[in-house]
Amino acid sequence: MSTSNNHERNSPLEMTAEAFRTTGHDLVDQIADLLDGLRNRPVTPGEPPTMIRVAIGERGLPAHGVSASEAMAGLPDLLFDHSLFNGHPRFWGYITSSAAPIGALADMLAAAVNPNVGGAVLSPLASEIEAQTIRWLAELLGYPTTCGGILVSGGNMANFVAFLAGRQAKAPWDIKTHGVVDHGRHLITYVSAETHTWIDKAAELFGQGRESVRWIPVDDDLRMRVDLLRDQIEQDRADGHVPIMVVGAAGTVGTGVVDPLPEIAALCREMDLWFHVDGAYGAPAILSADAPTELLAMREADSIAMDPHKWLYAPLEAGCTLVRDPNHLLAAYSHHPVYYKFDEVSDQPAVNFYEYGLQNSRGFRALKVWLGLQQAGRDGMAQMVSDDIRLSRAMHEALDAHPEFEVWTQHLSISTFRYVPPEIKPGTPDANDYLNALNEQLLERLQSEGEVFVSNHVINGQYLLRACIVNFRTTMADVLALPEIVARVGREVHAEMR
Repeated sequence: MSTSNNHERNSPLEMTAEAFRTTGHDLVDQIADLLDGLRNRPVTPGEPPTMIRVAIGERGLPAHGVSASEAMAGLPDLLFDHSLFNGHPRFWGYITSSAAPIGALADMLAAAVNPNVGGAVLSPLASEIEAQTIRWLAELLGYPTTCGGILVSGGNMANFVAFLAGRQAKAPWDIKTHGVVDHGRHLITYVSAETHTWIDKAAELFGQGRESVRWIPVDDDLRMRVDLLRDQIEQDRADGHVPIMVVGAAGTVGTGVVDPLPEIAALCREMDLWFHVDGAYGAPAILSADAPTELLAMREADSIAMDPHKWLYAPLEAGCTLVRDPNHLLAAYSHHPVYYKFDEVSDQPAVNFYEYGLQNSRGFRALKVWLGLQQAGRDGMAQMVSDDIRLSRAMHEALDAHPEFEVWTQHLSISTFRYVPPEIKPGTPDANDYLNALNEQLLERLQSEGEVFVSNHVINGQYLLRACIVNFRTTMADVLALPEIVARVGREVHAEMR
C-alpha cells in the first residue's frame, strides 16, 4: 500500500478539484461544440467494427496508469468521429429519441454524488426525487398519482416489472412457493401479433415458456382482434388453463398502432384479468390532441410501461413502470434479509425502491427525467410530441406524392413505405420478391452512408422502410428532404441489382 504517512493515501483514481475542473470544463466545451454542429455531421460514419478497433488501438490492459487529462486526451473526438448520433435531426431509425442536453448534465451530477437508489438511507434526496418523478409521469398520462412505480433501464425491463407484478397478483396459487405450473394448469398471457419481443423474453426467462403466450391476430389496421381475444380466453379456461393477463399496445414498435384499449380494458374487468399497457413508445402521445382517443383507456390499466428515453427525450437509460396499486409491486418484489436495515419508524416512511423491482443496487436514473420535465413542463412536452406527429404525417404525405414510393402505414410518429422503381409493377410474386430484396439492400446503403437513418418493418410479407420521429431537432425541411434522398440511393441500388 502506497502511503506517505499514516494519515494520507495515494489513490490513482483521485483527482484534485483543480484537475477535475480543468478536465471537466474542457470536456463540456467539446460537447457543446458537438451539439452546435451536429447537423453538419453524418448521422453515422457507417464503419465496420474492424475500422473502429483500429481507431481505439489493439492493446492489452495497461500495467501503469496515466493522469486523467492524459486518459481523456483525444477521447471526445474519437467518440464523436466513430459514433451514430441518435440526436441528429435525420435519425429516424429505432425508437431512441434525441436526448435533452440537460440530461447529460444530470447524469454527470448524479454520477458525482453516486447515490444507491435502492434504499432510502443510501439515497435520501435521490429516492424522493424518483418518487416525485413517478408521480409526475403518472400525472402526465392522467394515471392515478397514488400509483406505485419505479425507474428502470428501458422498455424490456419496464414490461418485465409489470409482468411479474401482474402474475403474482392473478395466479390463483402460491406462485413464490410452488412455481408457475400447478397440477398441469398453465398461466396464460394474451398479446397481439404485433407485440414487441419483450413478451418472448418474459415467458422464457420467468419460467412460463413460450407456449404460455397467446398471439391474438390483428385486423386490417394491425390492431388486436378483441372478439378473437375473448374466444381464446374462453377456450383456455375450458382447457383447464389459467388466463392472467392481457397486454394492449399503446403504439406498436413496428407501426405505432394503438390497440383497441377501451375494449380490452372492459374485457379484462369482465373476466378479472390483469390489464397491462405497453406504452414504452407511444404512451406520451396522450399529450397530443392529434393522438388516438383510445389512448385515454391507459388510465384504466393495472400497469403501464413507458420509456422517458423514447418520447420524453431523456438520455439512455430511462424506462418506467407504473402500477395502479403499489402493494402489487411489494407483493412481487419485497424481501427483508437481516443485512438490510432500511426500515424506518415514521408516519410517512421513505420509499425503498429495492422493494419495487428487480434491482437492489440502482443508479440515479430519475434525475435526468425530473430535470427534463421541469425544463419543458407539461406544455413543452406536449408541443414536442405533437410536432413529431405532425412531421411524421408531412413525411408520409411527401412520400405519397413522390412517384417512386409506395406508402403503407402512418400512426403516431411512425411512417412505413417502400421504394418502387417506375418500371416495376407490384403485385406479382416475382415483383414483390424483387422489391423486398431491393428495399433491404437500400436500407443497408442508407444506414451505412449516414445521410439519413431509417429502419425497417415487414407487413404481410412486404419488406418496408420505416421512419420514426421522436426527435426535437427534426424540422420540416428535414422530412421533406427524405423522399429524394431515398429515391436517389434507391435508383443507384436498383441499377446495380439490374
